[in-house]
Amino acid sequence: MDAGYAIIIFWSQEDESYVAEVPKLPGCIADGKTYQKALANAEQVIREWLETAPQAGRPIPPAKGRLLYA
Repeated sequence: MDAGYAIIIFWSQEDESYVAEVPKLPGCIADGKTYQKALANAEQVIREWLETAPQAGRPIPPAKGRLLYA
C-alpha cells in the first residue's frame, strides 16, 4: 500500500519498540517490535485514518512523499 504519505519510523527505548508516525495525518501513529511490523501497522492505520476521516468531519490532507525536514 502506498498512499503517498511520508512515514517516520524511530526506535523508542521507553516503549522498547519501533514507532511509526505519519506527520500529515494528525494522530496517525503505530508501533511494532520490528521495523517491518511498525511499517505494516502504519500502513493499516493510514487506511483506517483515511476511511474514518470523512465520518469525523476531518479534511484529508493531500499526500506528499517526502518531507523537507523531520
